[in-house]
Amino acid sequence: MNFPLFVARRYFISKKKNSFISIISIISMLGVCVSTMALVVVMSVFNGMGELNRQLFRSFDPDLKVTPAQGKRFTILPQHLDKIKKIKGVKFVTQVVEDNALATYGNRRVVTKIKGVDETFTQRHQLDTAMIEGKLALANNGEPKAVVGGTVQQLLGISVNDVFTPLELAYPRSDVKTLNLTNTDAFNQQIIRVGGVYMLELRFDDYVIVPLEFATELLGYGHQRSALEIQLQPNAKAELVQTQIQTLLGDKFVVRTRDEQNADLLRAIRIEKLFVTVSLGLIILVSAINIFFSLSMLVIEKRDDIKMLFAMGANASTVKRIFLFEGSLIAFTGALFGLFLGIGACLLQKQYGLFSMGMVSSVVDAYPVKMEWPDFVITAVTVISITILVSFIPAQRASRL
Repeated sequence: MNFPLFVARRYFISKKKNSFISIISIISMLGVCVSTMALVVVMSVFNGMGELNRQLFRSFDPDLKVTPAQGKRFTILPQHLDKIKKIKGVKFVTQVVEDNALATYGNRRVVTKIKGVDETFTQRHQLDTAMIEGKLALANNGEPKAVVGGTVQQLLGISVNDVFTPLELAYPRSDVKTLNLTNTDAFNQQIIRVGGVYMLELRFDDYVIVPLEFATELLGYGHQRSALEIQLQPNAKAELVQTQIQTLLGDKFVVRTRDEQNADLLRAIRIEKLFVTVSLGLIILVSAINIFFSLSMLVIEKRDDIKMLFAMGANASTVKRIFLFEGSLIAFTGALFGLFLGIGACLLQKQYGLFSMGMVSSVVDAYPVKMEWPDFVITAVTVISITILVSFIPAQRASRL
């Protein structure tokens, strides 16, 4: 048996006879317990927020997106398009034309994003579950239809059932050198009727999705495109297909995965998670200061025992490890209970949604949680590091008696 650990365990149990030291130890364990539980819960909530955003991305963004390295328009060669479609793992390749335009409905106007897509867009079925009115269809009996986001609908007061009021779209003509807002000839103008409304989240709900041919005529893109959106087969590896497409198209194009398309938001979540983790780590440090006082008082109480250990042949290293183990036992006991309580709280939140977002317009009713094993490793490393830090001085003092 490890002798220092054996002695530390005996001290951990027997010191309860001294009520004052026992109270400080209990406070230390409770502080570490609560801090550990908070760390696990908060990190799991940030993981849940990240996963929630990824679910929203999957409802709108493609698995891979090809855009020009410079500018916002490009011409894709037919042979390149055919080669992309033949790459293993590629399911759909959607040609996209996207730009800002002025939308008018009745007497209301708003600048919105126009997204022209080909027939493969509806075959991806990404927006099927997000439709709140009408249906996801870009044509009806040969007539083009628009699918608008919830924000556009609210700003313009669009009614899918109103067959008499069309949606008017205007875009500046490229052959006009001086833009005159009062001159209607300075704009390409087209009308289209709204066939459906979807609602996901604010950053996705300001689009007007129209057929590709309609958009190219309105925006004057001709055979040029803004992007290629690629949906993959369920078991395809996005990174592998990304590399193949990038090699095929060269450095004039940029191929991004879904996470890379939303890198700024995901990076912000990771940074917030990092700062919160550091802050809670400092709280654990403050809670663990009681371990320092508990060990310092224990050293004073066990002064005679320490001298006896030295007389029996123990060296300074052995005595130091006894008190390091003692601090570890206090911290690990609190951390273990905190870990179980944190996991339990996350499971209850995931199952019953005990804590709501508190907003009527939120995407989900309750805070999302997702537990990941690296978070438990981070928690364990944090507790171990802080325990060694606060236990070192009392242990060093005991070894010098």
